[in-house]
Amino acid sequence: MKQNKSKTISILIPVFNEEAYLGKLLKHLKLNSTTKNVLEVICIDGGSTDKTISIALQYGTTVVHSKKGRARQMNLGAEHASGEILYFLHADTYPPKGFDRFILEAIEQGHQSGCFRMQFDTKNPILRTFAWLSRINHTLCRGGDQSLFIQNGLFNKTEGFNEEYLIYEDTEFIKRLYGQTKFKILPDHVITSARKYREIGWIRVQFHFAMIHLKNYLGAGPDELFQYYSKHILNP
Repeated sequence: MKQNKSKTISILIPVFNEEAYLGKLLKHLKLNSTTKNVLEVICIDGGSTDKTISIALQYGTTVVHSKKGRARQMNLGAEHASGEILYFLHADTYPPKGFDRFILEAIEQGHQSGCFRMQFDTKNPILRTFAWLSRINHTLCRGGDQSLFIQNGLFNKTEGFNEEYLIYEDTEFIKRLYGQTKFKILPDHVITSARKYREIGWIRVQFHFAMIHLKNYLGAGPDELFQYYSKHILNP
């Protein structure tokens, strides 16, 4: 790929006690970026009490300190970012080789925002089926585990993530993006951890996530969604 010197990428990773995953991800990013357009990696820490911060610093990552809350953390990270493209990534999600090139190509083709398809790190057939649905370009098939790239200018124009949402912030934001831009689903896959499904049980988690989607569709606000999540998934 001919390098596009006019576009740089800031990778933004919200973290909270992610010592088990963060080092693997940061190493993965270095090994799998294929251009020189990745300007910086920023970890936005929500008050970790483990080795998350020291691991981030060990890999030369910029650390920004924030109050806990993924929407708040990601917005703060965007404020500190210098790249023209923001790439939001969870600490347990691994993008494909050449992810930066794929993002740059999508931007060059006129797509201001988008994500990758997703696969779970499990052979569970039900979860693999749900992951397969991530190729469908519809808001019902979107989620933060698929990662998100967006031009910095569009992020500012849309005022970023709604910090009233303590969960569902990715989906709420992406729904707004669908109304303002042609959202792009890249054909390659990120690999994301199924740890929550393994810890709690995939039937329970998938059922309650479906209920959260339904509640949102029926008009439930951010407080009601978080209360449901806290009761059934966070503290089952």
